[in-house]
Parts: sequence; structure tokens; C-alpha cells
Amino acid sequence: MDISVEELKAKLDKGETFNFLDVREEYEYEEQNLGAKLIPLGELPDRLDEIEAWKDEEVIVHCRSGARSGKAKAFLTAQGFSNVRNVLGGILAFNELD
Repeated sequence: MDISVEELKAKLDKGETFNFLDVREEYEYEEQNLGAKLIPLGELPDRLDEIEAWKDEEVIVHCRSGARSGKAKAFLTAQGFSNVRNVLGGILAFNELD
């Protein structure tokens, strides 16, 4: 099940600890980031070992608009990750929040 930007903001505001992955490019991350671990989508297959420990835990993935994180979700699910949630609308939608 995916996650809305409102739900994500609530988690961040509460200071919850969760597995948070940003699949944008480094230059995008430098412009603005939400504190997630950065692994650009194209590097994900080669860097899976970095998040192997997250396999059986909730993983929240975001990108700019939700498209790349949707692909990352499909890839991670195929690799055996059991609870991957895509941030719908990505950072663009997050920035629309008041």
C-alpha cells in the first residue's frame, strides 16, 4: 500500500524512525531532501546490499513526482522486499502541503 504526502509528513513531524529511501539524482537531493537515504534509481540494483536489512521492514520510497519511486517499489518488491510504500506525488506534492 502506498503512502500519501500527508501521512509521510505526519511521520516526519512525529520524529518517527523508519526506512526512508530517496531514488532521485544527487543534484536533486542537494537542492532539497527530506532526510532519506539517497540511492539514485539507476544505482539501486548495484547497491541493494546497503538496504538488505530493510527486507522485512516497512520501506518508504520517494522521488520528485512518484514515477521513479514507483519503479523502485516494483524492483524492490521483485527482490523480496515485503513492505515497500511509494510516496504518491513525490516531493512536488510534499512541497504543496501547508
